[in-house]
Amino acid sequence: MLRKQRAFPVAIFACLGFFLTACEPVEKEGKETVISWEAKLGQELPAFGHRNWIVIVDSAYPAQVSPGINLVVSGEDHFSVLEKVLKAVDGSKQISPRVFLDKELASVTEDLAPGIEACRTRLGTMLTGRTVTAIPHEELITRLDQVAKTFRILMIKTTLTLPYTSVFMELDCGYWTPEAEAKMRESMK
Repeated sequence: MLRKQRAFPVAIFACLGFFLTACEPVEKEGKETVISWEAKLGQELPAFGHRNWIVIVDSAYPAQVSPGINLVVSGEDHFSVLEKVLKAVDGSKQISPRVFLDKELASVTEDLAPGIEACRTRLGTMLTGRTVTAIPHEELITRLDQVAKTFRILMIKTTLTLPYTSVFMELDCGYWTPEAEAKMRESMK
């Protein structure tokens, strides 16, 4: 009887481990198990709503320790990741992105960071038709720290090695506009 009592918890933990690992798509990389950034985006997007964030960051962006921030290293090109994320977000009916860039990006010169002009041009092209707001980098980091205390943030790190090139997307409701909200609030008075 004692042997059966000891075996039961072991069997439960073994089953739990199997189900937890079977639920997430993974890639094996050396001894580590890594969830691909695309799989993580696919998992998070259906659950995300207004006040969640998705951030595509350059390779030097710091790993923040706020509890709601989930950093995934993509190992991929910045613009390829941005394109895929924008397509996924745009295809989601429940959310729409409000885009923020580092204010410092406009002041980085080609002599200080070779390739920055082409990067700025490409970002501008990819974000055409969207409202983009420039905010100082430290303010964006502080905002993310605050938001991550209550809401989840998915951060995807790319291989880009140019400063102030991260793209911050604060998600908003995709089917309810700020104008509709204002009208509704006014009618409540």
